[in-house]
Amino acid sequence: MDTINPLKDQPHSIPLRKLLLWALCALLPIITFYHLIAFPFPHSLSQSKQSLVITTSSSTPSKEIGNASVEISCDYSNGNWIQDKLGPLYTKCNTIKEGQNCITHGRLDNDYLYWRWKPNNCQLPRFDPKKFLQLFKNKNLAFVGDSLARNQLESLLCMLSTYSPHDLVFSHGEENKFRKWHFPSHNVNISIYWSPFLVKGVEKSDKTYYNTLYLDSVDEKWAKDLGQMDLVVFSIGHWYLLSAIYFYGDKVLGCHSCPGLNYTEVGFYDVYGKAFETTFKTILDRRGGGKDKLDVIVTTFSPAHFEGEWDKYGACSKTKPYDAKEKEKLEWMDAEMRETSIKQVSIAKKEGHEKNVVRFEAVDVTKLAYLRPDGHPGPYMHPFPFANGIQERVQNDCVHWCLPGPIDTWNEILMQVMIKKMDKLR
Repeated sequence: MDTINPLKDQPHSIPLRKLLLWALCALLPIITFYHLIAFPFPHSLSQSKQSLVITTSSSTPSKEIGNASVEISCDYSNGNWIQDKLGPLYTKCNTIKEGQNCITHGRLDNDYLYWRWKPNNCQLPRFDPKKFLQLFKNKNLAFVGDSLARNQLESLLCMLSTYSPHDLVFSHGEENKFRKWHFPSHNVNISIYWSPFLVKGVEKSDKTYYNTLYLDSVDEKWAKDLGQMDLVVFSIGHWYLLSAIYFYGDKVLGCHSCPGLNYTEVGFYDVYGKAFETTFKTILDRRGGGKDKLDVIVTTFSPAHFEGEWDKYGACSKTKPYDAKEKEKLEWMDAEMRETSIKQVSIAKKEGHEKNVVRFEAVDVTKLAYLRPDGHPGPYMHPFPFANGIQERVQNDCVHWCLPGPIDTWNEILMQVMIKKMDKLR
């Protein structure tokens, strides 16, 4: 009996070639769907893992949160001092004020030179003088404030001079309180303006034991040049601890530590904040409507480390930093000064953002400065203070910082803050 092919010989049968084609068409969507699940296309993968960037610093770490790579903003204000074998960028520098030149004044221990600041959640890069000058090419920088502003300025000049020479092009006033340096290699100008209150004031003298402050008027000794500045760094605080009378217009608001005067004691924290308020308002009024951007940086309060009397041996004799766990909380006064300035920066930052011309920021050094009792000149504010043996009474500087020393870190942070700000403009 002949075999019958059911697909070929039956009446009305479907041709084999057409049947195979239909089967392939039916299976193709199933295969494609499976392939998409098991092996996603590259563009699908890139869309499923998007990056949320919070900061732009290359030294800032990132971590995975779900499917997003989140870059963590660096908080330079909290961390610890760790030992560093590299040491400072410089050891000698002709712009160091005599009273902060601890090495040439005979300080024997040098361990204070071999520490670096390590923030808790990121790295703080070593200062790069070449990159700093490139960052501020054809710009004018100004440091305005008291002797701590000068201390930070001289630190910056010393670090920059390791890469490029500079010329002193202007000097004026007692103790050269108004100076300007020029870096020809990058056409960068850096100036210092003595203004311990920022607002208009009359400093104490032999005739009066108190300062006089006018809180409604900015100090024009620096403010008159505001139109020429690209970056201004403010650093004030310690002069506010001294006796003073406070005016607002023609009205006396009160005074601080003024026995014998018939004025109400008002303290200095609110006054300190009011000085920043007046300063920032003046800056916004004068530069807020312009086209050229201005960066305003406030270096927060730098604590002193006197232990006992200022003119007694051992007033600040520590030879290494405190551990952050050892000193978790700031002293009350230091904390209040820090908080007052940061609050005013925060208010001004919002107003400056709205005008999109002036950018405010705080370089918060209060905690890291608090942890460095070993970094002050102490008795080495004078050359070889113990050449004739140890004396019970000796002048000590436990406020300013040796150069080189911890204050170099202030400028490392300043540089990173400015790099991030300029990256945001690109």
